[in-house]
Amino acid sequence: MSKDNDALIQLFELLESRYAMRIVWALADGHPQTFRLLQDSVGGVTPNTLNTRLKELRGAHLIDHNGSGYLLTPHGAELVRRLADLKPYAGRWQHQQQRQAARADHNGHAGGHANGNGSAKSLAPAGRNGSARSAPKRHAAVRHGLRAAA
Repeated sequence: MSKDNDALIQLFELLESRYAMRIVWALADGHPQTFRLLQDSVGGVTPNTLNTRLKELRGAHLIDHNGSGYLLTPHGAELVRRLADLKPYAGRWQHQQQRQAARADHNGHAGGHANGNGSAKSLAPAGRNGSARSAPKRHAAVRHGLRAAA
């Protein structure tokens, strides 16, 4: 694996930690936030989990703390700008997913069968044993970040 891929995987692993993206997006407006304000902004995070994520994000030099509170570093601000560039793609992707789901729903209820054997084919990926799995929860960036940066 290349060093670029290693770095990308490392960044994704950090950002997919519970509440990490919410913290980054909560600080995206550039205003420092105290621990309590950040906890309210993120919503639903325990003090222990928030403290852990803040330490991880500080260790990665994405956020810092000054006398006024937590804020993004220049690297963190660049990350937010680059993630915001995903918004147009995410909108197109979501629209395509909705169209495909509507077509599958229409085919399943209109008497036609999507897979030709009498049942509508699931859009969920197959599990290890070949059975359909439920679709995974949307990634945190989609659930929280992309809408928050609008």
